[in-house]
Amino acid sequence: MPKSYYFDNAVLNAALLNVAYPTPTSVWVALYTTSPDPTGGGSEVSGGGYLRIQATFVTPADGAVSNTADITYPVATSAWGTITSFAILDAPTAGNILYYGTLSASRIVQQNDQIKFPLGQLTVTES
Repeated sequence: MPKSYYFDNAVLNAALLNVAYPTPTSVWVALYTTSPDPTGGGSEVSGGGYLRIQATFVTPADGAVSNTADITYPVATSAWGTITSFAILDAPTAGNILYYGTLSASRIVQQNDQIKFPLGQLTVTES
């Protein structure tokens, strides 16, 4: 899964230059209507009851982790648009993108819809 340049640089600094990386105590999953890229960007959903959801992950094995519980967004109180991608960030608002990816299928979210990543469905891989 792609990482942001922010996180690429933090990993390289920590692994090769002995520069400490302030590991986030929690991570949040955000939804996007326009995909982020290594520099950040993208168009995160806003309004309509949307908020990022905190996620927890299993201990890595073979360069991969997956979510330990459902990641369930609030019921949309208005249309959110077409969700195409997601990102894992280090803060519930603002913050830095760590990883990002594209959904296997875009999803149009209308009022009263709800999005969920079931247990184990969101997998982050290295390499």
